[in-house]
Amino acid sequence: LGDGPLAEDALAARMDGWREAGRALLKRGFAQRVALAAAPAVAQPLPGLDPNPQQQTAIAAITAADGFQPFLLDGVTGSGKTEVYLQAIARCLAQGRQALVLVPEIGLTPQMLARFRGRLGIAVHALHSGLNDNERARVWAAAARGQARVIVGTRSAVFTPLPQAGLLIVDEEHDGSYKQQDGIRYHARDFALVRGKALDVPVVLGSATPSLESLHNARAGRYTHLRLQQRAGDARPPAVRVFDVRKRPLQDGLSPEVLAGIDQHLRAGNQVLVFKNRRGYAPVLLCHDCGWTAPCNRCSTPLHTTPMTVHGAGRRLQCHHCGARAPVPLACPDCASLALQPQGIGTERLEERLLQLFPDFPVLRIDRGTTARRDALEQTLATLGAQPGILVGTQILAKGHDLPRLTLVVVVGIDEGLFSADFRASEKLAQQLIQVAGRAGRADRPGEVWLQTHHPDNALLHTLVNGGYHAFADAELAQREAAGFPPFAHLALIRAEARQVEHANAFLATVKQAVPDASPVECYGPMPAPMPRRAGFQRTQLLLSATQRRALHGLLDTLMPQVYPLPQARRVRWSLDVDPMDLY
Repeated sequence: LGDGPLAEDALAARMDGWREAGRALLKRGFAQRVALAAAPAVAQPLPGLDPNPQQQTAIAAITAADGFQPFLLDGVTGSGKTEVYLQAIARCLAQGRQALVLVPEIGLTPQMLARFRGRLGIAVHALHSGLNDNERARVWAAAARGQARVIVGTRSAVFTPLPQAGLLIVDEEHDGSYKQQDGIRYHARDFALVRGKALDVPVVLGSATPSLESLHNARAGRYTHLRLQQRAGDARPPAVRVFDVRKRPLQDGLSPEVLAGIDQHLRAGNQVLVFKNRRGYAPVLLCHDCGWTAPCNRCSTPLHTTPMTVHGAGRRLQCHHCGARAPVPLACPDCASLALQPQGIGTERLEERLLQLFPDFPVLRIDRGTTARRDALEQTLATLGAQPGILVGTQILAKGHDLPRLTLVVVVGIDEGLFSADFRASEKLAQQLIQVAGRAGRADRPGEVWLQTHHPDNALLHTLVNGGYHAFADAELAQREAAGFPPFAHLALIRAEARQVEHANAFLATVKQAVPDASPVECYGPMPAPMPRRAGFQRTQLLLSATQRRALHGLLDTLMPQVYPLPQARRVRWSLDVDPMDLY
């Protein structure tokens, strides 16, 4: 073309289909692929809002850090954590260094990219699983060459090469999406701290609802604790109301008072978020005559039934654990009755009801089923725009989205989260409620949060509504310490799966025998997993617990070389999960 070597993107703009011809020429030796050593672009930051005193303190602390230093940026929803990130990144760029920002979901990436690009005046690169292999490879190579100065990505982006690293940021650090649950198990937040120490750069963990582990580390002095306790600008915290729906008539889970409130906010030109953390139409298909429920044949056992979720307005069944699908039977397989009824409420059922009740306003559902396509979440929110309407969604909508016209958040059916065998359940529920409540009233319009429950006197709800997240965290940490649970203990979970449960138990029993009697690490099991069967495999587990991390890792270093050659290991699928997020 007469211009010397050109970048792939520049070639694509000039010549359609150049790649096939280029590969053919390269194969015959008539072309050469070279790495362009372009000089990194110089950032030209645009001015933003003037930071308040608390933001100024946080920015000054982060930018003054010399070498590795972990920070916990603990700010209420809407307090301007992103502004702190932007100013810290601008300082990092001014020093000629790279910044990596981790976000928990792909859906958050476009919004953050647009804001960063508009403010920093420099190309901001995305790295997540929604990109194809060529796009990921280009960003990876640009980062390795030092040309990509700011990278925003999800969990796996923590491995991005950073030859000129200057700052690592983990936004919404509490989010469980940072934990890789299969394959090579790792937690991106924890690995970001390891990389920050290796690269000798500061690491910022940001959240409105910090994980109890991070909060404990900050209070113990391991992290520098930065607090943002007021909303940025003129935004005010939303008013919270708890609705007792006992003995109240409900329309697919919505009380008359809530429906009237939704109508009032819509007619005032505002937007409403109806939150239900259960996708599908209904959780269970029930026979009203004999009590039969549709089980997943691949995940159920005689003592533990795993029901299939109703989808497609009652037309099909799907297991959310193994993915099995089946049509809804025409009659009950047990008693041949035609009285099959969906029981419970999912986002599809709420969407259907709200479309009937508010036909003059758009009703948009946002869950895993509607956001599977690339950029689907961004397009859905753009469809709603600034017009009044209703968003029906799961926890995807609770993660950092900025919706200026949203003034009412309705939380439907939180009761199932109040009673769970998982010791982390109350922490997850508290974080979820605070995060989704934080979507309301983020601009100049006051916001409201309405919580529907059959247990209005529950201690967790009372603490959250009256004392906030930190009051809950104080009480929960005291309980964790008394029970010997993380962060006051360190866990490792060895899981085993086999077609016959005897093989899984025999493998774990052999592993347990290899643990020295004098070891300070306690062993529990072998025992059935809380979900004892999935996708046709019987599941058991061995839990290791130690008060000191060094003791736990010392045992694992000794134990693992002995486990791999075991004859019993050939009959099972097994895995080791250090610091498990779920004891499923």
